[in-house]
Amino acid sequence: MAYMTTAQALVKFLDNQYVSFDGQETKFVEGIFTVFGHGIVVGLGEALDTARGGLKVFQGKNEQGMAHVATAFAKQHNRRKIIACASSIGPGAANMVTAAATATVNHVPLLLIPADSFSTRQPDPVLQQFEQVNSLSTTTNDAYRAVCRYWDRIARPQQLMSALINAMRVLTDTAQTGAVCISLPQDVGGEAWDFPDAFFQKRVHRITRAVPAQEELMDALQALLEAKKPLVVCGGGVRYSEAGEALEKFCEAFRIPFAETQSGKTACLSSHPWNLGGLGVTGNSAGNDIAREADVILGIGTRFSDFTTASKSLFGENARVVTINTSRFDAYKLDGVKVVADARLAIEGLHSLLQEKGYCSGYGDEVKVAKAAWEKEMEALSSYAYGEDFCPLIGVGDPRTIPEFVEMTGSCLTQTAAVAKIRERIAPDAICVGAAGSLPGDLQRMWTSDSRYSYNMEYGYSCMGYEIAGALGSKLAAPEKEVYAMCGDGSYLMLHSELVTSIQERQKINVLLFDNSGFGCINNLQMSNGIGNLATEFRSRDAQGNLLGPLVPIDFAKCAEGYGVKTYRVTSLEELEAALEDSKKQEVSTLLDIKVLPKTMTDGYGAWWHVGVAGTSPKEPVQKAWEAKEENLKKARKY
Repeated sequence: MAYMTTAQALVKFLDNQYVSFDGQETKFVEGIFTVFGHGIVVGLGEALDTARGGLKVFQGKNEQGMAHVATAFAKQHNRRKIIACASSIGPGAANMVTAAATATVNHVPLLLIPADSFSTRQPDPVLQQFEQVNSLSTTTNDAYRAVCRYWDRIARPQQLMSALINAMRVLTDTAQTGAVCISLPQDVGGEAWDFPDAFFQKRVHRITRAVPAQEELMDALQALLEAKKPLVVCGGGVRYSEAGEALEKFCEAFRIPFAETQSGKTACLSSHPWNLGGLGVTGNSAGNDIAREADVILGIGTRFSDFTTASKSLFGENARVVTINTSRFDAYKLDGVKVVADARLAIEGLHSLLQEKGYCSGYGDEVKVAKAAWEKEMEALSSYAYGEDFCPLIGVGDPRTIPEFVEMTGSCLTQTAAVAKIRERIAPDAICVGAAGSLPGDLQRMWTSDSRYSYNMEYGYSCMGYEIAGALGSKLAAPEKEVYAMCGDGSYLMLHSELVTSIQERQKINVLLFDNSGFGCINNLQMSNGIGNLATEFRSRDAQGNLLGPLVPIDFAKCAEGYGVKTYRVTSLEELEAALEDSKKQEVSTLLDIKVLPKTMTDGYGAWWHVGVAGTSPKEPVQKAWEAKEENLKKARKY
């Protein structure tokens, strides 16, 4: 028996957890990220100070931010290594709820240990305690129930054992993984008990490949044998199964094109001849044009989100859907043929069956033509100087914005030209991190890489503020690579606290901050649906108190310089190229304050997105937007 506190037992247990995948054993828990507060500093803090074993301790600056770091770290490791996150009671715990949802939506393991109020209730209400008048057992941490795959509260030391074993069950389950919350009341954290020695033995959790049922493979085979123009959708499950090479061989053998989701990007090589690139609302013309004509959609490891399916309007009405997924819930999406299995095993199984049948798709030169047309468009996007014919989005903007922005910043740099220049000048194996705004669309369309797992885009929750924290998480996971956070000015202002942590940890990241003076993506959405320019640009108030005064100038480079970051101000392609080259020489984190013209991002390439347009309005543009929405809805699948 080992007489120790609950917190000490928690630390010792985590230090002895390992995972095994395809025979390769890895220590599962790298360490613990924390912002200490009174709820944990004398309990869990004492345990980490006294006997943390091989666990590293990281100091966060914002609880949500540090949990995003941990999420990106786990994703970069393809879900086989984690950093746990611990917070104090109340607001510290509440800050991590958003990050918990982000991890769960993206099927990424994240272990959260928020402190809680006293189990005995003796000092109630303790500092920062949330009191619910209809139940004293309800605390801030109950908010995690809605966004976690597993939730538990440790009211007695003995409960820790079953709670942590179940936490590991979920964290290492390819179908169910996501956020796990172990709520730790601050008195219980310091309470001592005789824990059995067996609880602290080395545990190896085997992440096994779910073998496809032969009956389900035969169902999928029959659907594919009847297909003349099938299309594969490469989702995140291909990445986590490390099935990219198997998918490439599959598509090459049977002449089947494939398109990528945000999560699946870089599981396969961008240069592969059958890779069409992005699909859906943030996809390109090649992927979307082929998808419209496909008669079978083979979705592998995808959730079939509305951006992937263009709100279920992208695929033809008579197109059959075949889904391969370890999650039965996701396999049932779009009510098609279901194969509940590991991506690689299912691909290899189908490969053998199709080979026996001598299958080959009916594609002629459609894929080459679609890819060539997109490459021509890419050349144009990469070389555009600003002009009225640059982008249809310019027509839906406030006519004052662009001239005002040019006068304020001195920049005529377009966003797409900047993205293309960045891809051209940085290392081929650099890791690109993003999350929200217009950049995910630009990046899914324009970012290419033959370095596997070099694209860490959080687009399941599209959480503003993930970008910089996510870049630090990727850097911690792959310290030998350059990592670039691609974020807008809105996301930067939302959450950039872990930039300071990167300085503190001496982990260099590069922040490419695209400043267009506002929430440009949402400004596009509101104005293209007939709404005025309302609270989406960074403007001062005019004399009448309306948010229609001048744009607010922000010197992001100067702000970040105060943190100790090496910074650059960029207003042209020449300045951008020089800054990128110099940033490679730096050992400290860098920030490029890139002033890009509003409305110069990529557009939707024919993919529709279903949003809640007003059903009645005195404004004619809103009425037209409603009518267009209704027409598109008629063409979309109903469920």
